[in-house]
Amino acid sequence: MIGTGILKGMAVTLRNFAGSYFEKDRLITVQYPEERNPLPENYRNFPILIYDTDDAEAGLRCVACKICEKECPPQCIYIIKSDDKKPDYMGKPQFYPKVFDIDISVCMSCQICVEVCPFEAIKMDKDFELSKRERFDALLFRKEELSKSNEYYHRIHPVEAAAVDANLTAAAAAAEAKKKAAAAAAAAKPATPAPPTPPPGSTSAPGEAPPATTKS
Repeated sequence: MIGTGILKGMAVTLRNFAGSYFEKDRLITVQYPEERNPLPENYRNFPILIYDTDDAEAGLRCVACKICEKECPPQCIYIIKSDDKKPDYMGKPQFYPKVFDIDISVCMSCQICVEVCPFEAIKMDKDFELSKRERFDALLFRKEELSKSNEYYHRIHPVEAAAVDANLTAAAAAAEAKKKAAAAAAAAKPATPAPPTPPPGSTSAPGEAPPATTKS
């Protein structure tokens, strides 16, 4: 019969329309921004920099190696390495980014910077409400705006952040064990004995046997 498909489609629409007054699962929209759908674990938007402890400057994981800047396809990352070193949160002297900028108007959210970072310092944010009235400076995110705590990272990516922390803890434990083993090996190594001191008046060189003396 002509029009049967249209009638079936309208029946589905009518059933969902009427059912939406009784079953919330039938609603296909939410009252944004009062209501928000939860974002999935793997959702990503723009990069952020992770820091440990409560100090965003000293706890920053980034050591300005510039790998992310080199590998970024749209070249939206700009880094200037510091001229000096300062202790990180573990007390180890490290370089740090004096300047770290990301132009989010150019960023394509490809996550390549995250994949190539050897220090787990750069991750992807979930914040998508970043519209600005200005076209230029407001879309250039600097180090202060990009820096986010590890607690924030755990809130937006709990599963991923837990795995990253476990890897960092294991790497730190392995480095500490290697350091202790090297120190123990150095302490157990026998000291090299000093060469014998030649008697006064001897002309022998250090390490050589003194010349034999004869009695008259």
